[in-house]
Amino acid sequence: MQIGWIGTGVMGAAIAHNLLAAGHQLVVYNRTKSKADGLVAEGAVWADDPQQVAQQSDVVFTMVGFPRDVEQVYFGENGIFAGLAQGKTVVDMTTSQPKLAVKIADYATAHGMHALDAPVSGGDVGAKNATLTVMVGGDEATYQAMVPLFETVGHKVNHFGPAGTGQHAKMANQIMIAGTMTGLTEMLLYTKAAGLDPQKVLATLSSGGADNWSMENYVPRILRDDYTPGFFARHFLKDLRIALSEADAMGLDLVATAQAKRLYEVMVDVKGLGDQGTQGLINIYS
Repeated sequence: MQIGWIGTGVMGAAIAHNLLAAGHQLVVYNRTKSKADGLVAEGAVWADDPQQVAQQSDVVFTMVGFPRDVEQVYFGENGIFAGLAQGKTVVDMTTSQPKLAVKIADYATAHGMHALDAPVSGGDVGAKNATLTVMVGGDEATYQAMVPLFETVGHKVNHFGPAGTGQHAKMANQIMIAGTMTGLTEMLLYTKAAGLDPQKVLATLSSGGADNWSMENYVPRILRDDYTPGFFARHFLKDLRIALSEADAMGLDLVATAQAKRLYEVMVDVKGLGDQGTQGLINIYS
């Protein structure tokens, strides 16, 4: 299958690599061309803009940073919809706004195309190991047609309903992660203040009721002073803002998530640490 891939960041490049490794032909585009060099060296074909990607592809995947980037990639000059033919499919794996997913799907349907929103969870580790969780919204038939591709990059794939529901599921995921990230950060601060061996504490908590993915994957990085991004803090803050906006529209007051957002605002907007991974939250306490 001829696949288009737009967005070769930390996770996007790894997912695209797995599609190449599975034998698919890949056409790639990224705003910074050098970030796609590794994929091109593996056999992917470079395109100069999203329109050219769409013109050469049966399915176009996107994984970019912010909703404004999604909007530009799909609807902008030389965007995907300027080049996508009838009957072709777009899959946005960016964590973005549910209403934007609906806008993309409505446009695609009106022009004889197909669209899914399919954000993922699992960070850089899941992207590299093809063990992502994929949360999908959109037409059932289109979803079924894309399942083999989703299973190439992930180990758990769920369809939640019409356009936008994949994004809502990802918001639920990010709300949960907000709690685990603040919890693991303050657990480490408490461990240090109490004079405990953090490696022993990690081993103990990992075998009990406090175990969670974030702790297992990010605490070892923190203990090595490794704040390289498996997932950028600035992107996580974007996600929390979307989640709280959606919650507000539903009449929900998510107090703990709002506090997590405020902490990440300090990290990103005040401390200027947005290019660190989400585990860098601990650096605002020192």
